[in-house]
Amino acid sequence: MPGRSLWLGAFLAAAAPAAAAGTQAETVETGTLNSRLSGDLTAHDPVITREGDTYYVFSTVGHYIGIKTSKDLQHWTDAGSVFAEIPAWARKAIPGTEGIWAPDISYVNGEYRLYYSVSTFGSNRSAIGLATNATLDPKAKNYRWKDQGLVIMSTRDDDFNAIDPNFVSDAQGRQWLVLGSFWTGIKLFPLDTATGKPKPGTEPYSIARRLVPAGAPDPIEAPFIFRHDGWYYLLTSFDYCCKGVNSTYYTVVSRSRKITGPYLGRDGSEAMMGGGTVFLRADLQEQQSFRGPGHAGVFTDTDGTTYVAYHAYDKQADGRPTLRIAPIRWSADGWPIAEY
Repeated sequence: MPGRSLWLGAFLAAAAPAAAAGTQAETVETGTLNSRLSGDLTAHDPVITREGDTYYVFSTVGHYIGIKTSKDLQHWTDAGSVFAEIPAWARKAIPGTEGIWAPDISYVNGEYRLYYSVSTFGSNRSAIGLATNATLDPKAKNYRWKDQGLVIMSTRDDDFNAIDPNFVSDAQGRQWLVLGSFWTGIKLFPLDTATGKPKPGTEPYSIARRLVPAGAPDPIEAPFIFRHDGWYYLLTSFDYCCKGVNSTYYTVVSRSRKITGPYLGRDGSEAMMGGGTVFLRADLQEQQSFRGPGHAGVFTDTDGTTYVAYHAYDKQADGRPTLRIAPIRWSADGWPIAEY
């Protein structure tokens, strides 16, 4: 959370659709999906889904959760925002908040759930809210985002930070919300399936953290859990986002047979001990563009192909946070490999 610097707020608040258009991935990636992305690619903390023949990306752009659409997963167009203003409950709960961050999108019980974060920079006085919609198609008669209010809140008395939510349903149909940024790491809350919110008094599970000397920052955030072949895979972002091309973000994966953990990296390292396996790293050669890949979200298309969407900072576009999408293939021993 302290890694979400004022640079991010100032940049994304000023980012207008017209200014956002048109950075292409570097030519050295010819043949990858990233090399074919075009249009309005400005995005931070992206998540992706599909309804009918249209793909939708929701991300931290502007103040109110930006929306982008595509018919082919390659060319992206600005499609406005989810909110017109910060909900009144959020302004009251988090004084001084100036925007809505880090959305998550899922289709549950016949409706779309969009979880979102409200906070101020460097503080764990934070809240996660929920908005719902019957459809993602703005031309549909029943298109209307309904804010359902507070889901989870953290205060200075808590040891976690209630931002970066991700909804997940387990193999038994139970519903969960994984979240967290800095402090004592990543938490997992069981949800009431009827409301999409924890029941009062619910205590979270701790499933990942960074180990650092006392008083030092503990940069781990942006959790995302997805299922494959009997395993639960946990993605987290390590180190620092929001510093443009100086960002040191990278993405780590660990897995568990149980949604509550323990999560282990490919080498057996424990997520609760700062372990895991690198999944997304920055371009290493100086002539390449992208730095700080992170805040990853996973999506499986109707043809069974699984993709990871994430942002990275484009050195050739003044460090602009840029949408990246890569198909995932699986190793012989069951580990995801992003083809980026």
